[in-house]
Amino acid sequence: MAEKELVLLDGHLSEYSYVGGYLPTQADFALFKSGRVPSNLPYSLPSVRRWAAHMASFSASELEALPQLKDGCKIDEQLSNLVQNNLKMEKKEAPKNAGEQKKAQNSKGKSGKFVLKTPKGTRDYNPSEMAVRRKVFNTIYSVFHMHGAVEIETPVFELKEVLTGKYGEDSKLIYDLEDQGGEILSLRYDLTVPFARYVAMNKITNIKRYHVARVYRRDNPAMTRGRYREFYQCDFDIAGQYEAMLPDAECVQLVHQVLSKLNLGEFTIKINHRKILDGVFGACGVPADKFRPICSAVDKLDKSPWEEVRKEMVEEKGLDPNVADTIGEYVKLSGKEELIEKLKNDERLKDSAAAQAGFADLELLFQYCRALGCDAYLVFDMGLARGLDYYTGVIYEAILKAGQEGGEEGTVGSVAGGGRYDQLVGMFDPKKKTVPCVGVSFGIERLFAIQERKDKSQTDKIRATQTEVLVASACKGMLIERLKLLGVLHGAGIKAESSYKNNPKLLNQLQYAEDNGIPLVVLIGESEVQEGVVKVRDTTSREESTIKRDELPDTIKQRLSVNP
Repeated sequence: MAEKELVLLDGHLSEYSYVGGYLPTQADFALFKSGRVPSNLPYSLPSVRRWAAHMASFSASELEALPQLKDGCKIDEQLSNLVQNNLKMEKKEAPKNAGEQKKAQNSKGKSGKFVLKTPKGTRDYNPSEMAVRRKVFNTIYSVFHMHGAVEIETPVFELKEVLTGKYGEDSKLIYDLEDQGGEILSLRYDLTVPFARYVAMNKITNIKRYHVARVYRRDNPAMTRGRYREFYQCDFDIAGQYEAMLPDAECVQLVHQVLSKLNLGEFTIKINHRKILDGVFGACGVPADKFRPICSAVDKLDKSPWEEVRKEMVEEKGLDPNVADTIGEYVKLSGKEELIEKLKNDERLKDSAAAQAGFADLELLFQYCRALGCDAYLVFDMGLARGLDYYTGVIYEAILKAGQEGGEEGTVGSVAGGGRYDQLVGMFDPKKKTVPCVGVSFGIERLFAIQERKDKSQTDKIRATQTEVLVASACKGMLIERLKLLGVLHGAGIKAESSYKNNPKLLNQLQYAEDNGIPLVVLIGESEVQEGVVKVRDTTSREESTIKRDELPDTIKQRLSVNP
């Protein structure tokens, strides 16, 4: 491939994940296998190097399963034509080098001026938004602590081989990093695989842990629906050998408790079982090597109609149309325990050991959830599949009704999901020793997206500050006295602040307290200093009372406890 073409390709890949856009296609496969991209790429082409390394991580079967471009794969044409025709890109004169091109694309807009923006799929949060996020975080933390979980933390990046082969088709969304000091690294895709690595590496046999941290995915972002490339996950997992379905029921109960405390409206917790899905696939005639690809297709039912899922099964996965139609009879079903009983006696499934084992687990799960008081929110949904490869048993997702209105903002989708993954730890253990695990992950960005929609209809102003007391002065020359009062309040553990001006106007100080929702104002003037007292003003009622200075901390704490 000519140097000019490589520069053009690098520029394209600095904006898109693949030759065909945000998802890999046969165009990537054909280009990668054609040998037109040299193996010894220069560092001046970082995007092509990243793309080539990522394509090399795909297995042969994964590459061959990649879909065609809508307009057909035209790899035999000039690369510039492929980019222009298939991606509808504007024809541009290639810069002299990739560095100039990348600089031009990343730092300048159409006017040629520098553009200040966050990277695609990320966002900033202002103080009011952070106050809402902190409230959501604290609610989740409180439930984790209520269940006796301990906290761990793992690195934001892992060895690439730790993450490779754990996510099925979603492996293409992993961010790969350049070679650093002889190690090939990737940004973590989730918190589950790093946890399994942590358990295996430290030879842990049982632990109940939580981890709240950022994860990274090279996904096509949809910001209003809470889908980002950098986002927080809040994970709760139980590792160890215990009585069947007890840890699983605790995870369902935890989801119920978190969503109830957040008070974002009605919700449903969908459940299914990987063994049931495998039993259905086997009974319907799906070859064993296609179980996971077909499972990945079924996982799209919450976003796409059955017709599109069936088309993917038949045209992209190579499944027999009659088999796909038979699968459709099952994956459209949802209900409660009566559906489990019905499917247990289904002619195709009654002889499936895998399906029957899954039904027994779900019956036990419903029984335990009923005892825990959270069964009313459970729905057995045969269309729930969870696309990740590492799940081995019960799987579940929580859907908030408030996030599914659609319209211009689109649906948010699931706000929590998880399941059982009994084999993942064994992938990292030298002796293949397994540690059964089950867990759940909350998508904080999706919860926040729903919270933001809810806040739009509310008139109450969100407090960005946690200040409890504003120390104000009613006359000039009170700066030192204000600082003394601040020291007393801070020493008593009371959140307090004061103006940075030497002689601020009283009305401005009182307005600041009202605008920021600060509940109390401590006022001091020359007469108060002489008498050894201060005035305490309620910002809402505007009532004032006079107290002795040495009684100030206890009085403030008492007032705050009554009106927090």
